[in-house]
Parts: sequence; C-alpha cells; structure tokens
Amino acid sequence: MACQIVWFKRDLRWQDHAALAHAAASGPVRCIYIVEPGYWQLKDTALQHFEFIRESLEALNLHLQTKGGCVEIHTGDAVDVFERLRQETPFTEIHSHEETGNAWTYARDIQVQTWCQTHRIQWHEHPQFGVVRRLKNRNQWQSAWEQHMQMPQVQLGRIVFVKHAKNLPFSMQAPAHLEHNPPLRQRGGRPLALAVLRSFLNSRSLGYRGGISSPLSAPDACSRLSAYLAYGCISMREVVQMTRARIEELPPQAARHRAGLQAFMSRLYWHCHFIQKLESEPEIEWQNMHRGYDGLREASFNSAYFEALQQARTGWPMVDASVVMLRETGWLNFRMRSMLVSVAAYPLWLHWQPVGEWLATQFLDYEPGIHWSQLQMQSGTTGINTTRVYNPIKQAQDHDPQGLFVRRWLPAMRKVPDSWLFEPWKMPHNVRQSTDATAATQIHSPLVDLSTATRTAKEKLHALRKDDKVRAGKKAVIDKHASRKTFPTHRTSAKSQAATSQMGFDF
Repeated sequence: MACQIVWFKRDLRWQDHAALAHAAASGPVRCIYIVEPGYWQLKDTALQHFEFIRESLEALNLHLQTKGGCVEIHTGDAVDVFERLRQETPFTEIHSHEETGNAWTYARDIQVQTWCQTHRIQWHEHPQFGVVRRLKNRNQWQSAWEQHMQMPQVQLGRIVFVKHAKNLPFSMQAPAHLEHNPPLRQRGGRPLALAVLRSFLNSRSLGYRGGISSPLSAPDACSRLSAYLAYGCISMREVVQMTRARIEELPPQAARHRAGLQAFMSRLYWHCHFIQKLESEPEIEWQNMHRGYDGLREASFNSAYFEALQQARTGWPMVDASVVMLRETGWLNFRMRSMLVSVAAYPLWLHWQPVGEWLATQFLDYEPGIHWSQLQMQSGTTGINTTRVYNPIKQAQDHDPQGLFVRRWLPAMRKVPDSWLFEPWKMPHNVRQSTDATAATQIHSPLVDLSTATRTAKEKLHALRKDDKVRAGKKAVIDKHASRKTFPTHRTSAKSQAATSQMGFDF
C-alpha cells in the first residue's frame, strides 16, 4: 500500500499544518526532515539555525510519538533522499508547505519538482504564510492575505504511520564546519513558541507601543515570535487569530493594551508583505531591486571597514553594542538592525549583499524574504523608498540616554563619564587615562567622520535618483512590489502609516 510523504521544511509544528493533515487524510504517512549538506555550506547559514531547527524537530518528534510515529531525519540531497525512500516504500504523493527561501532552496525545489514529474509523483505544496505563489497582480495580494488569515486552522485528525516509521531513534548531528551559536539565544520548539505568544498577548504587549524602539525595553516589549515564525513552530494564521481574539476580549478601559496589539497586528501584515517581494522576484537576494542602482557601491567595498563592523570596532558605541548583543543573543530589535544597515550603507559605504550574508548568520530569526527586502530598503536600492539614514549618536541619545545598553555590552564603556558617553573618542587624554588603562585602549575613534561621510553618501545616492533613466525605472518597481493599501486593523494617520510602511515589521 502506497504511503504519503510529509516533508517538513520551515514548518516545524503540528497544529494548523495543512501538509500533515492532508497527507494523514489520504493514508499512511512517513514524516521526514532532510539535512541537506549543500544548504549548510551556504554563507547565510550558521550553527544557531541548525540547533534551533534540531530543538524544534525534537519537540515535533515527541508529539508524533504520542500519535504512534515519529519524524525521520535523513541526510543528503533532497532528490537522492526521495529516491531512496521510493525504493523502500512506494509513495505517490509528497506534502509540504511552500517555501520562500534563498536561491539555493528555490533551485532545489525545481529539481525536486522535475524528479516528481519523472516518477509521476504529485507534490502538494500548501501556503505557509499570507504569500501568494505566482501572484499576477499586487492589487490582489491584500485580499488574499486576509482570506488566508480568516480561514479556520487546519486540524489534524487520525494519523497512521507506515510500519517501519514508528518511534525510530531521533538523531541529528550538526555539520562539523558550522559556527556561531549564541549562548543567550532563544531555544526552538512549539511549546516554547506558545509560551512566548501567550506571555506577549496577556501582558508584555502592554509595552509594545513606545517600547520596541529602545534596545533596553525591546527584548520584553517585542513579541519575540520572529524565530518561531521563521521556522514555522507556530503558524502565522494561528498568531493572527489569537491576537484578534485577545483584542476582542479586552475591556474598554484597556486602551493601551489594545493599541499595542493592534500595532503588532500591522507588523504581521508587513511580515508577509515583504516576503511576497522575494516570492515575486527571487533575484533581489543578489541584485538591486531597481537595476538603475547597479554599480553604486560594488566597486568601492572597504574590507577593513566591514571587518571593523563585524568585530564591533566602528567606534560608535551604539553600533558596537548592538553588534555584541546580536552576537551573544541572536536577536536585536528592528530599529537597531536598521541602524546597523544604515551605518554600513552610508558612512561606511558598504554594499548590502556581503553585509546581508553576515547579518543572516547573526540573526536567529533570519527570514530571507524579509531580510533581503529590508537590506535593500535600508540601503536605498529599491528606488521607491525614502532615504532613511540613522545617526548612531542620535540613536544613543534617544534610546540609551543613560548608557545602560552600551555599558552592558561594551565593558570598556563602564567607566566612561556620562559627559563623554555618546562620543567617548573625544575624551581628553587625561580623562581617558584616568578611567581605566585597559578600557582606554578599547575605545576606538570612529572609522570615518560621521557627518562628512554621511553627507557624501547621500549626495551620491540622490544624484543617481535624479537621473532620468533611474526615475523612469521607478514605476516598474512600484507596480511589482509597492503596497497598495495600509493594513485595516485600526485607523492611523497618514504620517504614521508612512512610518509603518518604512519600518516594515518589528517583532
């Protein structure tokens, strides 16, 4: 008797899992996850991603064991794995969720589809987010998103596993070459995802509005669901429906709580809006969204500046502290992420792709669709977004006025007097030496003069924007990628709507 293959990818859950439910309704199943060596050789992968996936799969495996089965871990190229499975147990269907991943996963899916056609195997790909595959017109996207979110969650009924796929030992070893596993990162798994969601809906969302910009308050005020959504430990539809239900049950006097959840809802919408860009144009992972910006930064990449940024030696305390926090926790709030990219793109004049590959390894919640869209937007190469340049000194003054953040993550700053907190390189020699001899050697002067370098960068960008050919190409980008409407969760002013569309999302 033929079985159904459930191929888990970035959908490591059992609730609201269309692929698992539909396969189970068709007959016996084998649930598999494939460790693909080629994928883990990519520049945007890191050990923290692998370990988070492993932890999530362990939780999934424990749940499937209560149903009489397990998740099988296979290693190899996907086509080779499927061929081995076909030889072991005949199957006619593969069920999985759609994946809007990087170029490597896109090419792999094409290879799997070709193999399926050769062997007359049906591959059913179910929508994972509010992202529309083969979207013909952006005008149709928002209604499709809303329709997906309003549909009832898919419930898993009785599931029958093939005989030899029951309670196999779970084993998943990371490739030896993988590096970077932050000691303070979040751990994976659906039970943890649900706990984080409930704590946010019930209490932490009170601080969402006004709390998500500062790196001091953001770790608690933000939902912290981004990694769990990126790897599908919880479905977007589940989060949307639970959030809407929580908003409805709040009493009238809970205005601040309601406003926080409504603001969060708009970020969920923008989450899918940005992933749709990569779905519609995979090339934005490696080429400028607006081709008129080709050549803007590519030829002048300064490797020394890039290395200093990676090692938290730019000289700007807010930037360097953000790099260290990201390195230690795998997470950083959106404003600080934007500041990092802005500093890289403007005063340091670094092209977005190498910076993006590095940041992808640092972000536990790396979601290619959001990541590459945001890298380009913050670098000014979309051709349709307002230039957004974050001054790291002003960001420190606004969001860390007492230096609590920079002093936590940069030990050298702990004895710097408050009066020199934002520009410690300007300390007189005698003041610097009186702080701490060792710490004094760790306080760096900025790589460039911030004001001069930023002004020069903006002049280059704005000069290009005035070019007739560049201006003419803007319309095509708007037609393909620009948002048509604002999310109708709650009323906002035109000014706040514009700000939200620029921010993209913030978890």
